[in-house]
Amino acid sequence: MPIERKIREYLHKEAETMKCPPAISKRIEQSYSQYFQRKRSEINMKKRLISGLAATAILIPTAAFAAPNLIEMLTRTPMTVEQVKVDEVGKATLEKLYNAFPETKSFEIINASKVQGVQTSIILQEKGGIGKKISLHTNGITGAIEHVNQENWEPKEKPLTALTDQEIKSKVDYLIDKMFGNIEEYEFAMEQMENPDQKTFMLNYTKKGSKTPFYQAFVQDNTISVSLIGGETTPSNIKVEGFFSTNGKPDYTADSFLNDEKLFSLLKISPTELKQELAKGKSVVEIAASKNVSKQQVIDVIAKTQAEGQIQGENNDDVSSSEQMIKAVEPKVLQVIEHKTETPW
Repeated sequence: MPIERKIREYLHKEAETMKCPPAISKRIEQSYSQYFQRKRSEINMKKRLISGLAATAILIPTAAFAAPNLIEMLTRTPMTVEQVKVDEVGKATLEKLYNAFPETKSFEIINASKVQGVQTSIILQEKGGIGKKISLHTNGITGAIEHVNQENWEPKEKPLTALTDQEIKSKVDYLIDKMFGNIEEYEFAMEQMENPDQKTFMLNYTKKGSKTPFYQAFVQDNTISVSLIGGETTPSNIKVEGFFSTNGKPDYTADSFLNDEKLFSLLKISPTELKQELAKGKSVVEIAASKNVSKQQVIDVIAKTQAEGQIQGENNDDVSSSEQMIKAVEPKVLQVIEHKTETPW
């Protein structure tokens, strides 16, 4: 048995016998929940907290703090190269990549998978297993590319972190422009993170007048990692925002789910009243129960609204497609309606 497999099995076995502190388990789980919910939550962590949380999250599946519910949440379904090429989201993702970087047409798909039907991930690398590599993470419901990781696209003798600030920005600008869209309308901020082990830069691209980054990038060694974390958070006709607070800030992910006229009608409550009840520390599920409305009724209403909105955006009237979208979004809806507003860290 390979030594890597022995180590992995040993760590998993040890993890099962150890108890994860509730605060840590809950915090990490919520962080990943927000990531899968279209990256809509406002991000305002301190620099060293971001790097620390990211490192912890990566280690979770094989470390002592491997909470069972988190492992289940991150369970991936592997995809073959053939499955990627016939999968609707996979095909669209590859097409966008090939148009942006034609040279990647000759790259090999070395890994691909899905997470709970809400995210498709594809990793490509130059043939031979060395050299340029790119990873793409696409929202399985909207089809939007939410994260791009570009590795080894610069000479080893002059990695990205050896470049000037302006040169680094130019490289990140180019990647965002190719994979996400023009960034001329965005304001820019760059800072070096407090990471004594490895030189790391954080770059935030914010729309003028907004305090929340739209694109966020990290540059470390010879890797550029870009995430789409902004966008439309609530329908324009909604008057109430900030139903939840997370890390002391409004959680706009919750807004996109809870700003639902059918939900307000089901609960016989106004948006303002719902916000006031949530501010008392109640969950949507608890509020619904007090009005003799079941959890499943709440899930059905929100999931259907989300699916209908997506189908309208795609001009797709396929009933089976609607049912699939409803199923795919239900786990995310459940996370939102069971969540309780938090106090700052």
